[in-house]
Amino acid sequence: MGQEEARTVPATTLERAARSILEAAGAPAGTAAAVAGSLVESNLVGHDSHGVRRLIPYVEAIDAGAVRPAARCEIAAQRGATGVVDGRRGFGQPAAHLATELASRLATEHGVATVAIRECNHVGRLGEYAGALASRGLVGLVFGNADPSVAPYGGRERRLGTNPLAWAAPRAEGADPLVMDWATASMAEGKVAMSLAKGEPVPDGVIVDRAGRPSTDPAAFYAGGALLPFGGHKGYGLSVLIELVGGLLTGTGASCLPGYDGGFGTVVMAVRVEAFVPLEEFRARAEDLCRTLGSTPPAEGFDRVLVPGEIETLTRERRLREGVPVPKAHWDELHALARRLGAAMP
Repeated sequence: MGQEEARTVPATTLERAARSILEAAGAPAGTAAAVAGSLVESNLVGHDSHGVRRLIPYVEAIDAGAVRPAARCEIAAQRGATGVVDGRRGFGQPAAHLATELASRLATEHGVATVAIRECNHVGRLGEYAGALASRGLVGLVFGNADPSVAPYGGRERRLGTNPLAWAAPRAEGADPLVMDWATASMAEGKVAMSLAKGEPVPDGVIVDRAGRPSTDPAAFYAGGALLPFGGHKGYGLSVLIELVGGLLTGTGASCLPGYDGGFGTVVMAVRVEAFVPLEEFRARAEDLCRTLGSTPPAEGFDRVLVPGEIETLTRERRLREGVPVPKAHWDELHALARRLGAAMP
């Protein structure tokens, strides 16, 4: 497989194009702006799997009736430190933003908070929401279950979603928070799609083909293969708990069982640091930890030691200067989609 060229696009241009496509697909201007901003932010921090390439499956979901582009999410219930947001089958990003706002408010009041989102579609990159909580001086934890694409440990057929988890904590004032954000699969499905679009193989241990044989060809996944859990039984165990808690608390259901509603069972949790220790003390110690880790002598093949979230900060700075690389295959697909919808594209 040979690599395909990429086009470099300024983030502002990419965001205008995404808004235009979303509005042409039926999203109100405010919703289109929120979703486009979230997608392009994913591109900026280097998570292209959750960037503008998602516009294609999003519009397909609208065409299939799975996403109601004009739906408006709402707070459906509150009790003590808990809440429920109803996504009403609209775009997932506005629902996740509302759940994050609610979790922040409840944690500030009660010390901790848990908010479940029902009737929720794909919310994008979970680190966006966990990071937003950490930027307010809270510890944020976000996870969710998705449609089956991952084989259980020791199996060869799809039974679990990629079931991602994001966890974030504040650092010193003015510093970007510590953010951990990854799928419990060995690779997010969107990153497999990016490898396919670029004509690149995936690493060993990421997928098996439909017969259960290891493969590095991303096309094998889309031909009926399956992703594997990261870390063997450890990632599998974490995925099972996310499947259970994310799926059942939200009413989405476990994705491999009858009754699964096809959504993304998202749970947002927040902890107010000051309920336990002074926030400034926490920030100072977090910064001490980051400095200590960053000062570790690098191993062979590494320039320096980074902390979680740091590579995203560096990538964002570079892409704001230089633009966002979009694989030619995805750029051509976006142009074709825009032509079909009558949307503006650069």
